[in-house]
Amino acid sequence: MTSPGAGPLLKDWRSRRRLSQMDLAIEAGVSTKHLSFVETGRSKPSRELLLTLAKHLDVPLRDRNSLLLAAGYAPRYRETSIDDPAMQRITASLQRLLAAHDPYPGVALDRRWNVVLANEAAGRLVSTLPAHVLTPTVNIFRASLHPDGLAAVTLNFAEWASYLLTQLRRLVAASGDEQSAALEREVLAYPNVIELIANGLDPADETPLLIPCRLLIGGVELSLFTTLNTFGTPRDITLEELVIELFFPADDATEAILRA
Repeated sequence: MTSPGAGPLLKDWRSRRRLSQMDLAIEAGVSTKHLSFVETGRSKPSRELLLTLAKHLDVPLRDRNSLLLAAGYAPRYRETSIDDPAMQRITASLQRLLAAHDPYPGVALDRRWNVVLANEAAGRLVSTLPAHVLTPTVNIFRASLHPDGLAAVTLNFAEWASYLLTQLRRLVAASGDEQSAALEREVLAYPNVIELIANGLDPADETPLLIPCRLLIGGVELSLFTTLNTFGTPRDITLEELVIELFFPADDATEAILRA
C-alpha cells in the first residue's frame, strides 16, 4: 500500500490545476478507476506513474520529490546550492548576463523572488532603502510594496502593486509553499496595500498588456518595464526555480538617464 500522503498530494495538485479525474486519466493514459484508487490510497502507484502524473499536472521538481517520498520512493531531483562549485559555470554565465545588461537593472531570483544575484544598476536602485525592508534578504515583493520601500517613490503604485500582487497570488497558488503564503499575508497587511484594496483594487484582476514601473528618484522620473526569463530544460530544483528579471527603459528619457 502507498503512504497515505501520496494520494492526497496528487488529488491536491489535480484540484489546483482544475482537472477532473477523467481529464487527468486521459492525458496520462491510465484508467479513471486506477487513478481514483491511487488518490484514495487503495492502489500503490509505480514510480513511473507518479512522474507521469506529475508531468501532466505541471508539478514543480521540488514537489515531485515530495510525491515520490510520500509513496515510499527515493527523490529523483537534486537541489544544488547557487554557491556550489557544480553551479560555477551557470552562475558565471548569469553574472555576465546581468553585467552586460547594465546600466539597466537586472536580478536573479529564487522561487520566492528573493534576490540571489544582481548587477550594479539594481544595487543602486535599492541602495537608499532602509535595512528593515532589505532583511532578512532582498525580496522583490517586500522591497517594492513596503511603504518604506520603493512604494514610497512609485508614481503609479496602484497599477504596479496590482501587477505584483497578482504575481504573488499566482506564486502561492502554483507552489503551495507556506513561506510564500506567509509573505503574501505580510504584504497584504501593509497599510498602503490595505488602502489600495479598500479603494477597489482587486489583486485577482487581469493586468493590461504592459505596465511600466514609474519611479521618482532624486527628483528624476524613471519608467521601466520588466521581463522574466527561466531556464529551458532544468533537471535541478534550483535551476528550475531561478528567474532572471531584466528591467528596460520604457521611454527615451529613462534610457538617457540610466546611460548617464
